[in-house]
Amino acid sequence: MERQHLRGTVSAVALLPLRVFLGITFVYAGLDKLLDPAFLDLASPSGIKAQLDGFTAVSPLAPLIQAVALPAPIAIGVLMALGEIAVGLGTLTGILYRLATLGGVFISLTLFLTASWAVRPYYLGNDLPYLLGWVTLAIAGSGGVLVLGPWLGRRLGRLRAGREDRAEPNSTDGATGATTTTGGSTS
Repeated sequence: MERQHLRGTVSAVALLPLRVFLGITFVYAGLDKLLDPAFLDLASPSGIKAQLDGFTAVSPLAPLIQAVALPAPIAIGVLMALGEIAVGLGTLTGILYRLATLGGVFISLTLFLTASWAVRPYYLGNDLPYLLGWVTLAIAGSGGVLVLGPWLGRRLGRLRAGREDRAEPNSTDGATGATTTTGGSTS
């Protein structure tokens, strides 16, 4: 039993470099998009609009890009950047870890089918390895290693319990003068 637990811990620790790399990279990518004035500039040749236009020429998702993304390129760019930041932070902190890694899978698959689709040979495109890294983390889970989710849940539970205690004040029985409390000790 102990050996099996140790093996699970070793596996989770072995995935930490991938988890940290993808988490930091996605936070950086999202911040880079938001802080680069050219990215959200519709007239910029390196902006989100120009990128989306280019994707429609080569991507199997061209009809979807034309119907959804091209009518609102700034909204798509901001959503992409915020999504990358959320995925990166969730992966690094372990908060909503599985959802974060599935978000990474979705973003990387989308980028593979758009930005990297025309790269030949396929293994020179960078989005496919990212996609496989995210799939690996989504399958493996965090293993409970370096995650804030459970700690945060316990902390919020204690805060809620504290609020409930304050919401039910002590009352005094007018006839006897006895003090009663709910859910705790008498004072």
